[in-house]
Amino acid sequence: MESLKEKMMHTALLLLTQKKVDVVLGFQRGTIPMMSQPILISHPEKVDQLHWDSFCSINLANYLPQRKDKIAIFAKGCDSRNIVLQIQENQIKREQLHIIGVPCQGMLDRRKVQAELNDRLLLGVRETSEHFHLLGEGFMDSLERSGYLQDNCAICSHRNAVIYDEALAEPVLEQEGVERYEDVKAIEAMTAHQRWSYFEKLLAPCIRCYACRNACPMCYCPVCFVDESTPQWLGKSIDPTDTMTFHFLRAYHLAGRCTDCGNCEQVCPMSIKMRQLTKKLEKDIIELYDYEAGLSLNQRPPLDTYRPDDPQDFIR
Repeated sequence: MESLKEKMMHTALLLLTQKKVDVVLGFQRGTIPMMSQPILISHPEKVDQLHWDSFCSINLANYLPQRKDKIAIFAKGCDSRNIVLQIQENQIKREQLHIIGVPCQGMLDRRKVQAELNDRLLLGVRETSEHFHLLGEGFMDSLERSGYLQDNCAICSHRNAVIYDEALAEPVLEQEGVERYEDVKAIEAMTAHQRWSYFEKLLAPCIRCYACRNACPMCYCPVCFVDESTPQWLGKSIDPTDTMTFHFLRAYHLAGRCTDCGNCEQVCPMSIKMRQLTKKLEKDIIELYDYEAGLSLNQRPPLDTYRPDDPQDFIR
C-alpha cells in the first residue's frame, strides 16, 4: 500500500508540474482509522496529502460529470468502468481525462472490521498483501483480508482498470469462476408472494436519506424523479409503497449501467443490501444481451441501441 501511495504522489507531482492536468482527483486520509475521503489537488506542493489503503472504496467517478477542466483521476476497475459509461453518456469528454489505473485487491468492509473490535478503540490499521492488523491500546489483532472484503469486491472479476492512460502498477490477477448471482438465484426461486415479502422486509429500514443515489456515479440527473413536484411521482414520506417504488425505479434506471462498485451499500446508514436489485438486472442484461457495463468505449449499452435480433419475448 505504501508503494502505491508513493507512486500516486510521484505521478500527481509530474502531471501538475508539467501542467498536463489542472487537478488530480484521489483520496486523502480521514480523521479516524478506516476512513478516507476524496480530494482534489491543484497545487504540486500538496500531493503529499494523497493517501491509499484498502478503505479507499469510494468510486471517484462520482465526481466527474459536467466538469470542464482537465482532470487526472486514480481509477480502480469499477471506477474505470463508470468512466467509460460517463463518456458514452456525454457526461465528460475523453480528452479531459488522464486516467491512472490502480490495480485493486478488493476493498475492506469497515462494518465487518468494526464488528471484530467489540467496542475497543481502534488507533490504526496496518496492511500486508494477505492480512491486516488492527492496532489499539493493549491489543493487535491479525486478520485475513479475504474474510473482510466488501461483498461486491469478494465477487469482482474486473479488478484492473479497463481504460487508462497510465498504470500505477502491474495488473493483479483477475478472479475466475466466481459465482456472482447466488443470492439472486435464491430470490428467483421464491414464489411471487415470497419475493414481495422478502423485499418488504429488506427495504423496511430505509429512511429515504438518498445516500445511495447521491453516491452512485450513474445517478447524475439534474433533477431526480423523487424530487419532481410537477408531476409528483411519489410521496416524500417513508411510506412502504413509496420507499419500494424509489428503490425499484432507481434500480431500473441502472439496468445495463451498474458496475457493482458497491457505493450504494457502503454509504447506506441502515446497511440495506440493495445490490440484490441491481445484480438481478445485471444478470438479466448479461443473459439477454451478453453485455457487461462499461468494459469498452466501442460497445454501446444494450438499452441505448436497437438491433433487429434483440430479445422480444417479454412482448405479449
